[in-house]
Amino acid sequence: MSARPKKSFGQHFLHERRYIERIVSAVAPGPDDFLVEIGPGEGALTFPLLAAAGRLTAIELDTDLIPNLQSRAASIGELAIVHADVLTVDFTAMAHQQGVSRLRIAGNLPYYISSPILFHCVDHAAAIADMHFMLQKEVVDRMAAEPGSKVYGRLSVMLQLACRVEPLFDVPPGAFRPPPKVDSSVVRLIPLSSDARHDADPVRLHAVVKAAFAQRRKTLGNALKQLLDADAIRRADIDPKARAETLAPADFVRLAKVAVES
Repeated sequence: MSARPKKSFGQHFLHERRYIERIVSAVAPGPDDFLVEIGPGEGALTFPLLAAAGRLTAIELDTDLIPNLQSRAASIGELAIVHADVLTVDFTAMAHQQGVSRLRIAGNLPYYISSPILFHCVDHAAAIADMHFMLQKEVVDRMAAEPGSKVYGRLSVMLQLACRVEPLFDVPPGAFRPPPKVDSSVVRLIPLSSDARHDADPVRLHAVVKAAFAQRRKTLGNALKQLLDADAIRRADIDPKARAETLAPADFVRLAKVAVES
């Protein structure tokens, strides 16, 4: 018996087989992987991933879905279910507890909290090998946007400073029950190696990026005046009259470092 999707949880259950197979193929799970699925729902991705890897940890907030997942998984593999809000899950601690260096994470994310989940995962990027997520297409477009694009912004900068962002393919509304009102996309995120990561203070970097994009039409000199004056911005080799949408992610790292010095 199919579960009734709950609007309060932003549930849209993927059901079309060809897209399920494409996602599983993109993840390409192996027997040595420690997989974590965010929001398994009815198990459309859970069971094929579990069959390929032999074990999987699923994070599910909706208690009504858990019994069906447990009973169906019994003959497939080792399924551990964590009943929790994913934003409270410590992925770094999970990797340590399981005795693995890095997790592989997948999921059809609730669209209304997708950005907080992405930022939460980025906070644990050192413990994550890769992520494969289904998201609203507009969000994936912003994640992968380049400087100068109308959709380039805070999400683009913060994710690209932590991960390689690879949009994979789009998924139409009809592939879900109930159909969402937007198109969806599958994206792969691969955390950068330790030597490729930025060395700016993360709190300061976040503050600079947030302020820079708070009012996109403002110049950096005006947008950042609470954090940096024009001379400090110039010390980062950036024109104070430039706008945030024209800067590459690495430019924000330099601004964050100058902000610490000021």
